[in-house]
Amino acid sequence: MTTLAGPASGRSRQLAGTGILLRLALRRDRVTTPVWVAVNALMVLSMPGTLRGLYGTTAERVGLVHQVEGNASFRALIGPVFGTSVGALTVWRVGVYAAALAAATSLLVVVRHTRDEEESGRQELVASGAVGRRASLTAALLAAAVADAALALLVTAGLAGLGAGGALAFGLGLAGVGMVFATTAAIVAQLTESARLARGLTAAVLAAAFVLRAAGDSAADGGASLAPGTGAGSSPLTWLSPLGWLENLRPFADERWWVLALFAAAAAAQAVVAYALAGRRDTGMGFLPTRPGPAAGRLGTAGALARRLQRGGVLGWSIGFFLAGVVYGGLTDGAADLVRDNDSARRIVERMGGRSGLTDAFLASTTGMLGLIAALYVVASVLRLHGEETSGRAEPVLACAVGRLRWAASHLTIAFGGSALIMTLAGLGFAVGRGEEVLPVLGACLVQLPAVWVVGAVAVLLYGLTPRLAPAAWGVAVAVLLIGWVGPALDAPRLVLDLSPFGHLPKLPGGAMRWTPVLTLTGLAAALTAAGLAALRRRDLAG
Repeated sequence: MTTLAGPASGRSRQLAGTGILLRLALRRDRVTTPVWVAVNALMVLSMPGTLRGLYGTTAERVGLVHQVEGNASFRALIGPVFGTSVGALTVWRVGVYAAALAAATSLLVVVRHTRDEEESGRQELVASGAVGRRASLTAALLAAAVADAALALLVTAGLAGLGAGGALAFGLGLAGVGMVFATTAAIVAQLTESARLARGLTAAVLAAAFVLRAAGDSAADGGASLAPGTGAGSSPLTWLSPLGWLENLRPFADERWWVLALFAAAAAAQAVVAYALAGRRDTGMGFLPTRPGPAAGRLGTAGALARRLQRGGVLGWSIGFFLAGVVYGGLTDGAADLVRDNDSARRIVERMGGRSGLTDAFLASTTGMLGLIAALYVVASVLRLHGEETSGRAEPVLACAVGRLRWAASHLTIAFGGSALIMTLAGLGFAVGRGEEVLPVLGACLVQLPAVWVVGAVAVLLYGLTPRLAPAAWGVAVAVLLIGWVGPALDAPRLVLDLSPFGHLPKLPGGAMRWTPVLTLTGLAAALTAAGLAALRRRDLAG
């Protein structure tokens, strides 16, 4: 009996304390994770009503599908269509992006509760107690599973009226994508010694999955994409991507339930690898050790250190925005033609981009969307100050001849200047994609900056008041994103749209340039930033 009980007892000891760590992880994520899950669910659940308003009849939906079938660029950007029902069109319109957001949420949760904890030194304190070797990894994966299960439940319940089977398939597919990337992040967290590198590498895997899916969908035979229950419309490249698996699950279009086995198998296999790696390394170490720096330091100023710390993020966002500009620039004329004959769709584009020519309105709406996404960049960059302080890395810098304002300004210069850089590159990308003059669309991108800076300034103010308030800046950014993204589609009142700083900007290109709101928002951003820095100067640093 002792021999038989030994291995089981050993495994249970390695998982000791998992429940306590899970409760701690859920408590720490009680704001951020529910917000991201709610945003994802709201994005999905708002789409059926929008589609009914835009394409209320079967004939209109069939016409939309035939237009999409013949456009490889749209298939690459959004995916193929497998049916003409409202449910099938909902999956087509938001499926890829909801899955990508679920993947991003899961990978962030796992990295935060594994590699972040080790890098900060908290994991070593936890491990000194009655906590098993694999308890931390298990709790992190379970926290991600809770988030994915909540998303699946909300999506399934919200779309059940369109078809219970399709809603369940879509919900499970989104959860499956989330868990695949959660276990990917678990592996990467064992390989690296840096949480920032772990997030970057897992995000690169997600980007590669998107590119593989896009390449496969653009190469597939769009004209056959409506053949239910067949392999038509799918390319081998699509099957190499978990995002492509969600498409081939085909919710609301003769579901292929066996595709769910791919998600389960991939997540299980990666979890086994992650657990095996976790048992073969020391706490705080990784299988890809950090490259040692030079014998003599080359970073002589706080600004140089800030640039070194944030250069990877700026580079990644810059490449992404330029490529997004190229893609959307190439789609401009085709997208305008797609909504030209649909009054409801045209009105939504005009609400987002102004009532100038339809092509200019589409450009204004897409540059506005990139501005909303740039607000996420500026919040992430500003909150690097919060990360440096709470991890204890800011204290040694400030112990030298570096004041708080100088230290903070070095990071804020990159945050606000980096947002200007990525929007400039987006404008250049639009010009490359369209093959036309650069100045009008570049101006449309740059006019978004005052609103982006206001969101960043709110993050500075919250961080300056107290580190505990800093994560609330994500809630502000998400609220602005929802107002700008969902508000026009739901025909929200002007009062609601005006809650976002982006609602006050001139609609360029095509609209009249109005300097008053631009200057007002710039001044507001400066005032909020100054107030945040004043508060930072007066408070104690986090211990």
